[in-house]
Amino acid sequence: MYRIPCRVLGTLANAVLVAAVLVVAVAGGRAAYAQSLMDEEVTQRLVTAVEAATELDLYNARCRSDQSGRRTENLNKVLTGRYRITVIGVEDRYFPERSYRKAKERMENDFLERLKAVGGCSAAKTGGMRDALEARHRESLGAIE
Repeated sequence: MYRIPCRVLGTLANAVLVAAVLVVAVAGGRAAYAQSLMDEEVTQRLVTAVEAATELDLYNARCRSDQSGRRTENLNKVLTGRYRITVIGVEDRYFPERSYRKAKERMENDFLERLKAVGGCSAAKTGGMRDALEARHRESLGAIE
């Protein structure tokens, strides 16, 4: 049986430790670089896009009986493809509540108050609320693409 001298094992252990530290440093550097790309303007665009998609989906669910959530799902595809983040991730990280559940609850309450203020679904339909929500959604989606 062959025995490896202790100094060789020590050198090998040091080399493995240095390699592990380098891997962690490179991974941390990439994360810091990716975070620096998410400046304040980009995060504000992401928040606006999520709010616009959510409002349009809430309108469709409440006034058109369309429960699909299609705008939020399409936004999710864009966000994951371009920024490697989901709608829930945006709500958790960049919304003031720092919780997607609380953010959704706030957005839903705000939307219901706006709908009530204009006079309900029938007044919103005749007043062009859907067109305004569609335009805001298209604009915000274009801004992040």
